[in-house]
Amino acid sequence: MKRFWLVLLSLGLVLAFSASAMAVDVQFSGSFYAAGIYLDKTNFIKADGTAGNNPSTAFFYQRLRVQTDFIVSPGLKFVTRFDALERIWGGNRSVPGTYYGATQWDAQSIGTRAENENIAFDLAYVEYASPIGLFKVGYQIDNSWATDFGNHSTGPTSGQINYMLPIGPFYLGAIYYKEGSLSGSAVKTYPAYVDNDSDKYVVYGIYNINKDINFGLLYSGSRVATYKVASPFAPPTTTGAMLYVNTLQPYVRAKIGPVYVEAEAWYMWGTYPAFEDGLLGRDVKLENIMGYVKAVVDLGPVYFGGTAAYISGDKPGTTEKLEGGVANGGIDWNPCLIMFNQDLTYWAGALPGYNGTTNASPMSNAWFGQGKVGVRPIPPLDINASLSYAAADQKPTGVDNSSYGWEADVTGTYKITNNLAYMLGVGYLFTGDYYKGTSSNNAVRDNYMLINKLTLTF
Repeated sequence: MKRFWLVLLSLGLVLAFSASAMAVDVQFSGSFYAAGIYLDKTNFIKADGTAGNNPSTAFFYQRLRVQTDFIVSPGLKFVTRFDALERIWGGNRSVPGTYYGATQWDAQSIGTRAENENIAFDLAYVEYASPIGLFKVGYQIDNSWATDFGNHSTGPTSGQINYMLPIGPFYLGAIYYKEGSLSGSAVKTYPAYVDNDSDKYVVYGIYNINKDINFGLLYSGSRVATYKVASPFAPPTTTGAMLYVNTLQPYVRAKIGPVYVEAEAWYMWGTYPAFEDGLLGRDVKLENIMGYVKAVVDLGPVYFGGTAAYISGDKPGTTEKLEGGVANGGIDWNPCLIMFNQDLTYWAGALPGYNGTTNASPMSNAWFGQGKVGVRPIPPLDINASLSYAAADQKPTGVDNSSYGWEADVTGTYKITNNLAYMLGVGYLFTGDYYKGTSSNNAVRDNYMLINKLTLTF
């Protein structure tokens, strides 16, 4: 009997040690913010004495973001991330729609706006550091490269197969993105659309000269067939169009002593080759250009610097060529508190002027310049002041002026602890005549906002 139990125990130990390892560690990270905004005017249209015009708005909003890493074994993990209770305090819930279309679009998530007001998962992927390189497969951060300029890493994620190979100071990589799919499936909502997919292919290389200087180059090629028939997902300007677009994105980042410099450029070219519903009956060439450079001199308690950016606009008279409208500054890049600010656009909406002119994020069709100076009187406190100017690269048909205006911003951020910070800011926009639209006689008014924000990271 003793021998029987010994054999049984031995078999149990063999099975236990030969079984697949369960997750040996779970790591959590994330952030929570709660913020309040007062916006003096929700539009730029001056209509003195008219009831209902030029209203102000004030509200609080918040978001919880939690990332969970399941460490299965050294070099192998599973990553998830969700956003929860992303909503205005006391505000009405969004009405869930029947499809993921324009009325339900959330610029900051792969989920709908209604889902994010409750809970929405954005990331779920496997990461494996193999002997031949790093593999990541699943829903991952999309459109994230080099600097914040042009990035949408806080926006919708996408299904990807991602590979990276480090070779000394070099990093080589390739990514396949499936950014949209209307192909046939058991859960297909629109049976009329066949192979209306959006695919992107990326290759890139990065070279680290040392820990302070690196540069790289990315190429992407996209085939966007989501709009090739009159799809409910298609923006009005592209209904019925196929899109082939290629992009080159070089960048450089360098820190030399107290000076930090980063720069990035985009060159996009391609075609809308098939207006299948006969809108034009000819190809439309695409050529968009944008560039960005930032320099900061950090002298310890005092720092100063400047930023310049350019995004090409579409020339009204060239109907067979699209020089702007595809490239934009991205929702990660928020140079001002009012102009082109993603938080303001997401929570308060775009700020309209006359004849369809609007201020919104992301920035497009613009020349932009900014100077800033900051001081840290004590280590936890950072006070920053900036002055910015922006103007349209191309004036839309009938718009008389290109100036978006001048903006002065002052912010102060105090680190209560290493993980908890409080920010207080004020922005004042001297509204430009661009928002007068088709008549220089239209009157516009300046705008200002106040913001305070408590941010917890963990």
